[in-house]
Amino acid sequence: MGFGHRIYTVSDPRSPVIKDWASRLAASQDQKNLFAVAERIERVMWDTKKLFPNLDFYSALAYRFCGFPTDLYTPLFVLARISGWMAHIMEQRSNNKLIRPISRYTGPEPRVYVPLVADRNP
Repeated sequence: MGFGHRIYTVSDPRSPVIKDWASRLAASQDQKNLFAVAERIERVMWDTKKLFPNLDFYSALAYRFCGFPTDLYTPLFVLARISGWMAHIMEQRSNNKLIRPISRYTGPEPRVYVPLVADRNP
């Protein structure tokens, strides 16, 4: 996660923009060490696997520097993409043609949810 892209094969044109903002936020919060670690990871991934960072890699740093809790990263990811997803749905409906993804789930069947913490309200 955070490296490579299905469509962008050479680089992600969005990545430099979010990287710049993550750098600015890091500097404003004296978090330059964490940003330096991210840049080192970026270099290692390129040198060893020829994978470039996609938008999500530096977005995680920007979210952190903005003070978002880690468990909100996924909802923020969804919020940023929902307008595009809705555009796809509208396109499908306007053409009266269902566009199906080229994938099929082959994982395990759903399991029973077991809470990690006992219910505090008996």
